[in-house]
Amino acid sequence: MGMTMTQKILAAHAGLKEVKAGQLIKAKLDLVLGNDITTPVAIKEFNKVGKDEVFHKSKIAIVPDHFTPNKDIKSAEQVKFIREFANEKEIENFFEIGEMGIEHALLPEKGLVVAGDTVIGADSHTCTYGALGAFSTGIGSTDMAAGMATGEAWFKVPEAIKFVLTGKPQKWVSGKDVILHIIGMIGVDGALYKSMEYTGEGLKNLSMDDRFAMANMAIEAGAKNGIFEVDEKTIEYIKEHSTKEYTVYSADEDAEYSEVFEIDLSEIRPTVAFPHLPDNTRTIDNVGEVEIDQVVIGSCTNGRIEDLRVAAEILKGKKVHKRVRLIVFPATQKIWLQALKEGLLEALVEAGAAVSTPTCGPCLGGHMGILAAGERAVATTNRNFVGRMGHVESEVYLASPAVAAASAVTGKISSPEEVM
Repeated sequence: MGMTMTQKILAAHAGLKEVKAGQLIKAKLDLVLGNDITTPVAIKEFNKVGKDEVFHKSKIAIVPDHFTPNKDIKSAEQVKFIREFANEKEIENFFEIGEMGIEHALLPEKGLVVAGDTVIGADSHTCTYGALGAFSTGIGSTDMAAGMATGEAWFKVPEAIKFVLTGKPQKWVSGKDVILHIIGMIGVDGALYKSMEYTGEGLKNLSMDDRFAMANMAIEAGAKNGIFEVDEKTIEYIKEHSTKEYTVYSADEDAEYSEVFEIDLSEIRPTVAFPHLPDNTRTIDNVGEVEIDQVVIGSCTNGRIEDLRVAAEILKGKKVHKRVRLIVFPATQKIWLQALKEGLLEALVEAGAAVSTPTCGPCLGGHMGILAAGERAVATTNRNFVGRMGHVESEVYLASPAVAAASAVTGKISSPEEVM
């Protein structure tokens, strides 16, 4: 029986000719990732192993991004702890303020992940790199410690769901709308410990930024990973950002899938996930009157340059509603600078937005945008659980940058078509 994309990558990294769903394997790692919340725990576990050095100084990435710039003494102490570890172990890929970014946007930009890689990260949205045709998945801090020490990790080979994409998205419909549509269709446990594998002629109508957003939210459907078939756009992105060798793994024609879905991208409308789960979705045509207090545009899901371009296009020459706070977080310093050069930040600030340095802060209710009781936010982030962005009595509505920007203008959840 043939293998899926994910199964082929895992087989190659385990030194096996083939693997099957459910099989336990030990695979070599191309990259181990941690951030300022998860790495301190991993370091303490690493120190228990008794190893003097990490398995590879250039195959570990540590990115303090959740509570940075440091929000308080505790977060400053955490970053100091991991900074000292990175210096002591001579870890090459330690990215801090000034060159840092939100980890899942930064690593592809730095060329640290390419097609065919196997990546683990002590952050659930490590699945983002599947957009590049890599196997990447989130793990716990203990597994991160083991990965740093040995360069290997144990996996149960996942089953796969195949998504065959056709058609071309309508104006104002992005990868965020596509993945919200899919999660709304299959549920937050619809891909539990499975690989979400994307293929089809519709892929050519999705940009890399669209694909990053979709792979990023595979975990919101319970998936082990999300992965895209490698095409010309993927190769072009890899060559632009990386000098690493890459390997393209294509699924066999007789690969086994637990389910197969065909999705016509042209039929998808802008989609919003209502509180308090990502699968509680409605199209923009059915949201009703939902007044809001805050809009957040950014995060590892939608803080890339295309996201900022869409937001600026909608907001240019307009004003943010008097009742609404609009906070914009470009995902990396490079994206921030590019947005500055393109005049996007000027358009956003003139409209009434507050533009921040890259940080995960508001997404997890950490800092720089906390919601009070009874407040509602439209966010381009990836989770809308109870209390996710602040008070347990606040509400988060997940949407695309286009819907978020339009909503900032009207003061309620709105379609871009209403303001353009």
